[in-house]
Amino acid sequence: MSFLNNQQNIIFLGSPGVGKTHLAIGLGIAACEQGIRTLFINCHELILRLTKAQEKGHLERVIRRYERYDLLIIDELGYLPIASEVANLLFQLINGRYERKSTIITTNIPLSSWGTILHNSIAAEAILDRLVYHSHVIKGKSY
Repeated sequence: MSFLNNQQNIIFLGSPGVGKTHLAIGLGIAACEQGIRTLFINCHELILRLTKAQEKGHLERVIRRYERYDLLIIDELGYLPIASEVANLLFQLINGRYERKSTIITTNIPLSSWGTILHNSIAAEAILDRLVYHSHVIKGKSY
């Protein structure tokens, strides 16, 4: 769990069914057992919450709330397409946590294809820059 002490990130990358979510949950449970503030959230749910907060004028407050967690686990990034405007919201969240808190991402999308799934190559590049820096990318073998 030293990645948490160093504000490092983990990206679990691989085909559906290789155990990315299972591993992320395991790390989340271990973090909770150590008293580390942890949140597990599906990417689609996170996007809905960020979008709703923006519509209501509460985006900054909601992003600050997510920044309080020492470990934020975002499950299934890229499972569903993400609109370009929403990619910008995701960037704001990741940027706020950059080098201060740890984030775990599970995805079945190769990092080189994030621009396509986010429909915003600039936001994808910026998100990846912040996530991959000081991170561990763990690729699951496809069976």
